[in-house]
Order: sequence, then structure tokens, then C-alpha cells
Amino acid sequence: MSIKYIDRAMASYKKQRIRDSVIRRFIVVVSLTLAAVLFLFFLFGMNSSSLLMNESSVEINSVTEIGFNNSALVDSIKLPTHNRLSKMLEIKNQLPPRNMDLYPVLAKDRIVIVLYVHNRPQYLKVVVESLSHVSGINETLLIVSHDGYFEEMNKIVEDIKFCQVKQVFAPYSPHLYTDRFPGVSVNDCKDKDDPIEKNCEGTTDQYGNHRSPKIVSLKHHWWWMMNTVWDGLKETIGHSGDILFIEEDHFIFPNAYHNLKILTKLKPIKCPDCYAANLAPSNVKSRGEGWDILVAERMGNVGYTFNRTVWRKIHKKAKEFCFFDDYNWDITMWVTVYPSFGGPVYSLRGPRASAVHFGKCGLHQGQGENAACVDNGVVNIETQEIDKVVNIKREWGLHVFSHQEGYQAGFRGWGGWGDKRDHQMCLDFAKMYHRKSKTS
Repeated sequence: MSIKYIDRAMASYKKQRIRDSVIRRFIVVVSLTLAAVLFLFFLFGMNSSSLLMNESSVEINSVTEIGFNNSALVDSIKLPTHNRLSKMLEIKNQLPPRNMDLYPVLAKDRIVIVLYVHNRPQYLKVVVESLSHVSGINETLLIVSHDGYFEEMNKIVEDIKFCQVKQVFAPYSPHLYTDRFPGVSVNDCKDKDDPIEKNCEGTTDQYGNHRSPKIVSLKHHWWWMMNTVWDGLKETIGHSGDILFIEEDHFIFPNAYHNLKILTKLKPIKCPDCYAANLAPSNVKSRGEGWDILVAERMGNVGYTFNRTVWRKIHKKAKEFCFFDDYNWDITMWVTVYPSFGGPVYSLRGPRASAVHFGKCGLHQGQGENAACVDNGVVNIETQEIDKVVNIKREWGLHVFSHQEGYQAGFRGWGGWGDKRDHQMCLDFAKMYHRKSKTS
């Protein structure tokens, strides 16, 4: 082989190595550039999300580990379109409970507690303080359901340290919509306006009055909360036990939780016609009879507790609930839902109340520090030694109040619930966690 041939071969080999080296460098540069672009894209996306959340004035923590879909809506329903705040609240509803590090294990036979609140911070402080002294509350989950979003109410709940606590916020609350349904729109009829004469939107109740968003929110919140707690939260969707429901103007005694656990176990034995257990008499002014005997009566609205079987019966009566012209959820249940079950509907309770109603005024009052509707701005509820320990005995007999005063047959409701849009949204709440195909 000649020297010239070898030189040419070596030169060709060097050129090939140079080309390969250039190609490798090019690939490395392109890869690094793509990686940088992707990183910037991810960073921008995160910053955009943060800005969006900040604009909503709601603190949203990381939800990357949450795979539960809290908006599995039926294809055929049309809930109101989310605004920015309501969308952020939907995300916040999927956050895990707080204090899981302090209380990592919950009791298998726990009774979940749901506290539903509106915007009365002075009241909420009282019930939260009372709950902090309830024996056994550290073994269960406390869910606080808000009618909309109010910063002071949110802060009170965030400061709870005595148990696991999860907050949910009604994303379709009228309080979140300032310019359209379910809030007030400029085209809404008011008071007793004639829709044709005024060219406005709305249907009246049986007394000729158009809807008031602040009033209808009471019934909407309760129904949304019930559907969400039983069928929409990953923390409770598989819960087979009972759930206790209390409100922000209920003072809970220290023995309430353990008394309730006894009542729920005695219910199928002592009172087969009892659908629920109650912490207090149906007459909110009563502290109980003080007898050595269990009591069965109509279901009260202070500290009522029932299981999923009862919820299924209630859920099947969505039309009865949603079309009855009364803005009060409890009156609607008493007058139209319970009677439709076809038999007696009783609730089991002890002879001494383990909770009391302390509110002195209506739902949308008592919101300010000076306007709190309690005696002289202070709640004075005497807690005796008997209220601190279990005071229900399994061997007691049962007294049934079979004929109690109440709403008579034919009562048509107090009104305030006549708008067809409210009826439809109420029905949609009953469907929102039950997915169906478009062809079904």
C-alpha cells in the first residue's frame, strides 16, 4: 500500500470523525435547548396557576397527589358555569384533611361529624370551642361545609387542632355569583314584579314573591352538602357508618360523641322505626325530660345522625324535596319527604340533651362582632358534670312520642322557593355525582 493512499485514508477517517463529533455536539445542544424550553414552559405554567389562585383570594395547596374527581357530573345536567372563585373552591374541596400528621389513624367505627356553616363567625367560634371538649372527637373526621367563601369563617376552621378536619365550600352558592344566577342578575324580577310588564326573568312562589338569593341559599347549601358528603367526597363515599350533622349555632356537650355511638347501636334493637339518632329533642327549647328511659320522636334538626341506607331513601325523594315551596330544608323534609316513606319516621335520643341550640336570631344576622345574636354577645350555657360523661344506659326501655304537634296535612309551605331555576339546580345537585351516558 502506498504512503499517499494511507494519507488519503487517514484524512478521510479524520473528516468522518470531525463530522460525527459535530453531529454529536449538535444533538447535545438541541437536547439541552429542548430541556430548557420544557422547563420554562413548566415554570410558566406553575406561575400562571399561582397567579390565578392568588386572584381568587383563596389559598390553594398542592393537589398533585389527589386523583379523585370531585366533578363527575351527569352529562345531561347544566349546573351554572363556574366563575374564577367557584372553580378554585372546587379545587380546594379536593384537598386532603388537615391534621393527618397529628391524628394519622381514625377509629373503624367512627361517626363522621359534618358542621355546616353560613357567615356567623361569632357563632362558629362557640361551636368550635364546644367541639374541642368533646370526648372521642380525636378519633374521627370533622367536615366543615361552607355556604360560599368568607375569610373569617375559613380562618376559624383552619385554626382547629383537636381532630382531622376537612373543609368543603359550596361552589354554586348564590354568595359567589354577583351578576348572574344563582346570584342576582340585572334582568331578575324583584319582589312582586310582573315578568311580562317588567320584561324580567323569574317565576314567583305561591304567594307572588320572586326569589331572594340569600334566602334560597339555605336550602341549596343543605342539599348540595348532603349529596357531596354522601356521594362526592373520597373521605366519605365509602363510609358505611353514621354521619352526624350539626350547625354553627349548636353547642355540643362533651359526652355527645360517645352517647351517640351508643344510640346508633341501640337504634335497630330498641326502635326499628327509628331512621336516625338525635343529640337533642325536636323542641329546640327543651333540654330533655331527665327520665331513665330512651325517647323516640320525630327527627329534630339539632344533632341528627343517620346512615347511608337512610340517605338513599332521602335521595330518591329529590323531586319532592326540590319542588316543595318552602326555603327551609327541615320543614321541607318534615312536610313532604318523611311522609312519603310510607310509615312512621322516628329518631332515637336520650332523655337529656347532649347538644343545644343557642342562636337568638336568623340565618343571615349575627355576622358582626357587635351584632352577634347571643345574650349580651356571650353564650352562657351551663355544662354540668352529667353532661361530661356517658349518661345513656343500654338497659333502658323506650318511650315513643307518637302524636307530636307539627305541620298538618295540606300545609303548602312558607314560600320563597318558587323559581324554576332553583328547582332545576336542586335536581341537578341530586344527579351531579351519578354519571350517566348521553344515550341512557
